[in-house]
Amino acid sequence: MAEENKVILHGLGVSPYSKRVELALKVKGIPYEFVEEDLENKSELLLKYNPVHKKIPVLVHNGKPVVESSVILEYIDETWQNGPRFLPHDPYKRAQVRFWASFFQQQVFEAMNTATRTVGETQEKAMKEFYEKLKIFEEGMKSLFPNGTPFDGKNVGLLDIFLCSCFGPYKAQEEALGIKVIDPEKNPLIFSWLNALLEVPAIKELLPPHEKLVELLLFFKNLALKSSAV
Repeated sequence: MAEENKVILHGLGVSPYSKRVELALKVKGIPYEFVEEDLENKSELLLKYNPVHKKIPVLVHNGKPVVESSVILEYIDETWQNGPRFLPHDPYKRAQVRFWASFFQQQVFEAMNTATRTVGETQEKAMKEFYEKLKIFEEGMKSLFPNGTPFDGKNVGLLDIFLCSCFGPYKAQEEALGIKVIDPEKNPLIFSWLNALLEVPAIKELLPPHEKLVELLLFFKNLALKSSAV
């Protein structure tokens, strides 16, 4: 890789936030070096590049760090304008995509995150909220893309990346949690959209290994069980 255009990603292989950035780099065809971080023993470089939050992912482009996955995706899209664009050119459509990406992250995915780390009534409440938010998201997608599914079969956009990074391994999530995550009857658009994306080679290549992710999710589930028993 040419030194004048060096890209390094500090992340965690099973993190959906890291996967989000990796997907963006792969889709754009940008060569990069991946540095796997140990979040129990964070590297000096990670702490140097992200002194405020001290979190992954961090994209380092020619020695300059960019932090927070959503910010990184827009940076990638604006810096490498070759290949598919993650955001529409039209300002109004771009604003709509940003809105729904934010809703997905703050409402849909956070509810799911809560469910993976809780048990009993707390988990049931989180899953109920998740299904409600997912339904709102699906209706929003129908409005935003009235002529079909968000993925056109060729160009991977911002919402595609968000959906895949969070729910690409939905089968592992369902196996570990013992609950239905993406229901083809309740959310047919999201189900068909997600499965179409999972056939894209760059996306398929970057999905975390099924067994490894099930093991990780079961670890968090067991932690939640122990905490609730105290």
